[in-house]
Amino acid sequence: MSGKTILVWFRNDLRIHDNEILLEATRKADKVLPVYCFDPFYFSTTAYGLQKTGGVRTRFLLESVADLRLNLRKLGGELVIVTGDPAELIPQLAQQYQVSEVYHHREVAVQETAISEAVETALWKIKLNLRHFIGHTLYHKEDLPFPIKDIPDSFTLFKKKIERDSNVRPCFETPGRIETPEIAEPGPLPSYAELGISPPFDDSRADFQYQGGETTALQQMHRYIQMLDHSPQPKNAKYHTDNPSRLSAWISLGCLSQRIIYHEAMKLTQGTNASGSTLIIELLWRDYFRFMFKKYGRQFFNAEGFKTEAPEAAVNQHCLFEQWTQGHTGVPYIDAAIHELNATGYINNFKRQAVAAFLVNNLKVEWLKGAAFFEEKLIDYSPASNWGNWAFIAGVANDTRDDRYFPGAKQAAKLETDSDFINTWLADSSSELIIA
Repeated sequence: MSGKTILVWFRNDLRIHDNEILLEATRKADKVLPVYCFDPFYFSTTAYGLQKTGGVRTRFLLESVADLRLNLRKLGGELVIVTGDPAELIPQLAQQYQVSEVYHHREVAVQETAISEAVETALWKIKLNLRHFIGHTLYHKEDLPFPIKDIPDSFTLFKKKIERDSNVRPCFETPGRIETPEIAEPGPLPSYAELGISPPFDDSRADFQYQGGETTALQQMHRYIQMLDHSPQPKNAKYHTDNPSRLSAWISLGCLSQRIIYHEAMKLTQGTNASGSTLIIELLWRDYFRFMFKKYGRQFFNAEGFKTEAPEAAVNQHCLFEQWTQGHTGVPYIDAAIHELNATGYINNFKRQAVAAFLVNNLKVEWLKGAAFFEEKLIDYSPASNWGNWAFIAGVANDTRDDRYFPGAKQAAKLETDSDFINTWLADSSSELIIA
């Protein structure tokens, strides 16, 4: 393996712990070239006039990439940062540093997969291989008790079979040292202006401050696990949202491995605390949606989903959608949740499902618009979880259950509104809800 250099293409795996491609590269090559590419595609405008990545998630991403560079430097390595089309830049870097092979983690959503295919095609033209690894799920695909095409559409059945017939693998070791080629200029982090994004502002009403990166992710995980160990959740923990883990943002960017969370949480289930198992179920939902995307792909992005036709849609959709996105529906709970999302990039799962159900079932607005809005706003956006959940709410998913209907207008009006964000609605609301 004399003189062999492997390029590690980081995407949504921004960590050095439990990272197979990084560890494998250090074992198979003399030199490792870690690279992160800020792809302009992810900062473009969608067909709905919304940004693919809003200011809050952009800041979180910039912080996470900066932390990855810092952690690689602690191991003697470096992170090359470039901005542009990865199908052009990855091959250029591969030739510049005489790379023998390129490693990356495989994605499952259509757009992410297309980017991988474009890079693979470009590398093939210069006779280089793009090696795919599987590293974004709790359970490894090869360990599933069924082939992808036979994965149960029902989450309950999926959970039952996978917990009975499969095991979560142990975490990979963290490399002790990383040797990189001589890098003259590793490249700076791009500015918000260069990405075409307006910087976010810190809202004083936010009850939690996110800091991107693996370092903070591990601290938050240990802090939350310790809290669970001393404060068991109540028996009716299905909708218990007083103390969400807040780990989803770090999981989505791969700053935090799901396996390390699992093994830490499992330590709690061996005692009398059941809270750890609640956290594990949340991880299983993430796996479920990723495997559903692997199984069905593009169907989750169609208005009709798995049905013969799309849900009923109102005539004045644009006006209704604008009122919903601005938190001017006239329903205090819904409006407060939207204001919180706009200000912080985060709302808990119950609020997400409530505002989504209100948009689809009460306002009769096309669910794809809501999913695109969440894509822009959510700090923890993940394609499979986001579009999969919205398809369920809209009643067009592959699971045939009919119990996904969350509170309607009358019920939502009675929900708890003890939130600082409700004051925003009271101050800003200047229009009445117009329902066709």
